[in-house]
Amino acid sequence: MRVIALAALALALPAAAQAEVPQCRLPPQLAAPALPVPDGPRRVLPIAGYTLALSWSPEYCRSRARDPRAAYQCGGELGRFGFILHGLWPEATPGMWPQWCEAAPLSAETVRRNLCMTPSPGLLAHEWAKHGACMAGRPEGYFKAGAALLRSLRYPDMMRLSRRPGLTAGDLRTAFRAATPFLPAAAIRVKANARGWLEEVHVCYGKDFLPAPCADRGAGDAAPLKIWRGS
Repeated sequence: MRVIALAALALALPAAAQAEVPQCRLPPQLAAPALPVPDGPRRVLPIAGYTLALSWSPEYCRSRARDPRAAYQCGGELGRFGFILHGLWPEATPGMWPQWCEAAPLSAETVRRNLCMTPSPGLLAHEWAKHGACMAGRPEGYFKAGAALLRSLRYPDMMRLSRRPGLTAGDLRTAFRAATPFLPAAAIRVKANARGWLEEVHVCYGKDFLPAPCADRGAGDAAPLKIWRGS
């Protein structure tokens, strides 16, 4: 059933998804990254749901504009990004998730095709090896599943929100719901850093890939929130 659901999700939106960027210029070629060394134990667990993790790129790039490891995302070579796909994560029970299952190698072309969605070869390799291999047999299927979910979302006007006095995490949830009406507020996790700046938005799904309440909603609705617009 898991393979059938992933295939159906991928076929529903066959074209590759793109992060929130008006234009993205793919490099003509690149080298395939090596899969990372596991940073924890292998866990093969039944999947109970999924998390789609979106990173707010301006905040991530605030201190990385000259970091060669973040050149694709932060150096302007591919474009200027808003939200990018951090990853699609299978979940088991709250606080426990499958990870580091047997992973097939990544081809250079698979990585290149997905750079407009996740503009980091290293992050693509990490997400496939740690999370994706526990829910799909091949990296192409995993990335297509993430692309399909990504394309189903619409984004609020983040620049306008960033200028709103007294902005809260609840305001951001409301704005996401207005842009994507089928998304309930309980399925939106807002992650901010210790200084109150937005880092990520997570969308929680059930085993059927329909939005579902998050076990942890991150910042509460009343929590003050700041959004970095970029330089």
